[in-house]
Amino acid sequence: MSDAPPTTGVELTPNAPTETVASLAADAERAGFDRVFVSAHYDNRDPFLALSRVAAATETIRLGPGVVNPYETHPVTLASRMATLAERSDGRALFGLGAGDASTLAALGIERERPLRRVLETARVARALWNGERVDHDGTFRAADAALGYDVSPPPIYVGAQGPDMLRMSAAHADGVLVNAAHPDDIAAATDRIDDGLADRPPERGDLDTVAFTSVSVARDADAARRAARAPVAFVTAGAPRAVLDRHDLDPERAATVGDALRAGAYDEAFAAVSPAMIDAFCVAGDPETVEARLRETLAHVDGVVAGSPLGPDRASAIDVLGDVFERVRAP
Repeated sequence: MSDAPPTTGVELTPNAPTETVASLAADAERAGFDRVFVSAHYDNRDPFLALSRVAAATETIRLGPGVVNPYETHPVTLASRMATLAERSDGRALFGLGAGDASTLAALGIERERPLRRVLETARVARALWNGERVDHDGTFRAADAALGYDVSPPPIYVGAQGPDMLRMSAAHADGVLVNAAHPDDIAAATDRIDDGLADRPPERGDLDTVAFTSVSVARDADAARRAARAPVAFVTAGAPRAVLDRHDLDPERAATVGDALRAGAYDEAFAAVSPAMIDAFCVAGDPETVEARLRETLAHVDGVVAGSPLGPDRASAIDVLGDVFERVRAP
C-alpha cells in the first residue's frame, strides 16, 4: 500500500442519457473525487460515447470504462478506443479491463474461454500498439500485422478482479487492480492474493495501485439506502461462489432462490429475497456515518476506493454526501 492519501472514485452506470452521466461526473469532480468509471453493459448506453461526454464536461478527474471485456470487442479495437479516449481527455484515461460476466456473455452467444489469459494478452497487445509497434498475435485471439495509425499517450491498465488467479495476475502485470468486493473480510482476502502476485511483478512495472471497487448505497435515510442496495446485491449474491457465501454465513438456498428468480426475469421476487445479511456482505449501505466507518475499514487494506453502483437512492445527492464522507476519511 502507498503512504499517499487514499484515492477516491465513483462508478456511473449509463442507464441514463450520456448528458446525465457527464453532469454527474462533473458533480463528482466538484465534490473532490479523483476518478470516475463508466460501467459497460450491452443493455445500457455505450460507455465510450458516455466517456467522451464526461471528458468534455470535466477538467481534472481521471476517467475510464469500469470495466470492458475483450470478448464483446476485439482487443485491438479496445486498444484503439482507449487510445482515442486518452487523446480526447488530454491524457486522463484509465483502461478498466476485465473478463466480463459469464452469464451476460452467454446471453450474447459468447463463450468466456480462458479469461485470465485473454485479459493478460489484451494488456500486452494494447501496450505494444500504444508504443507504436506492429503486432502479430496468435493466442486467445488473433491479430495480423495490426498497428495504430496515430500517436498515443498510453493509459494505465486497471484490471477488474475477484477470483484468486485474476488477482495474482493483475498484481504481477497490471498498473492497478480493481478489487470487486465490498466487505473488509473479502478485501483482506483479496489483498493476500495480490501480495502473492507482487512476488512476480517486474521492477519496470513500478508500484501497483490497489483499489476496492465497492458497491455503495448512502443516504441520510439509512433504510432508503439499504432498499436501494437490494438490486445490485441480488446480482452479486447470485454469482457469489459457495466459499464467499460461507465466509459471511449466508444461506446458500436463499442465494439460489435469488439467482433462480433473476434468471427467470422475476426481478421483484429476487430483490425481495435479498436478506439484510446479504446487503451487509455485498454492499456498503446506510447513513453517512455507517458508510464512513466501513470505508475506513476498507482503506486499511487498499490504496483507494471506487464507490460503485447504486451509490444511493438518488445518485446526485449520494455523490455530494460521499464527497463529504471521503473528505473526512482522507483528512490527516
